Amino acid sequence: MRAAGLIRWLPLALILPVVIWLWWGGGMTQIEAWAAAGQRDAQNALARTLRALRTGEPGALAGLMGVAFLYGLFHAAGPGHGKLLIGGYGMGRPVAATRLAGLALLSSLAQSATAVLLVLAGIGLLGWTRDRVTGLADTTLTAISYLAIAGVGAWLALRGLRALTRSRAAHAPHHHHDHDHHHDHAHGPDCGCGHAHAPTPEDAARVHSLRDALALIGAIAVRPCTGALFLLIISWRMDILPAGIAGTFAMGLGTASITILAAFAAVTLRRSSLDRIGQALPDATQAARAAALTELAFGALICAIAVSLALRVL
Repeated sequence: MRAAGLIRWLPLALILPVVIWLWWGGGMTQIEAWAAAGQRDAQNALARTLRALRTGEPGALAGLMGVAFLYGLFHAAGPGHGKLLIGGYGMGRPVAATRLAGLALLSSLAQSATAVLLVLAGIGLLGWTRDRVTGLADTTLTAISYLAIAGVGAWLALRGLRALTRSRAAHAPHHHHDHDHHHDHAHGPDCGCGHAHAPTPEDAARVHSLRDALALIGAIAVRPCTGALFLLIISWRMDILPAGIAGTFAMGLGTASITILAAFAAVTLRRSSLDRIGQALPDATQAARAAALTELAFGALICAIAVSLALRVL
């Protein structure tokens, strides 16, 4: 029993020191500097591999895929909206780690697709310059993305508040009376009368699940990576756009590798923390309140950070 208890504490013991180092030990500043240097080196390497590909050097395409993947890795290691949303959602909502990791992967690939569509439409159809395309991504689309993330955070906070209100209402004392209520014809969600009268809890969960998934993917994907735009525009001008598109999705896989780690870390930390809280609280109602407060708190945190970042852009 003692060993099992120690194992349950292990995820929290491993993650908590990392969080403290990131926020109060200067770790985030060190990671940002490392990521920025890595991005610069990777961007220079991208230009070299594109030139090698243009001249037909053997292995140039494989080199481009590898460098693009590394660029995405360095890009995601720095501050970014994907980790904010995926990590905050994983801390606030009871979601399977594998499902959240899948959403992180889809979000990164959708972000790559946005970059491809923006370059094809902006440069190919509208004849925009490179500065106009990147300017649109860095200002308007960035602000839209942060505001969308703020909306997701507000929605999480609202759901947490509703769950907290329902929990308190269910725990409040009720007036009891002795007379019986008898009805000859009762309809439930599945009463066998040939038609549905109300959605089941499973139906409602599926609706929320799909809605959340689309909101997460859309909020992240609307703002393409600047490095992906750089790669696509240069490859367009060098007449090797297919290679640039392939490199863009390799870059998305590099970005996804970090956001997937954030997803697993957030879900693990949430479960470990709520398990500890659940064992300390006397009944399931208070544990449900703790879960609702967690969703409310992280939803509000996501919303506040996203709004502040959007205001910087605007």
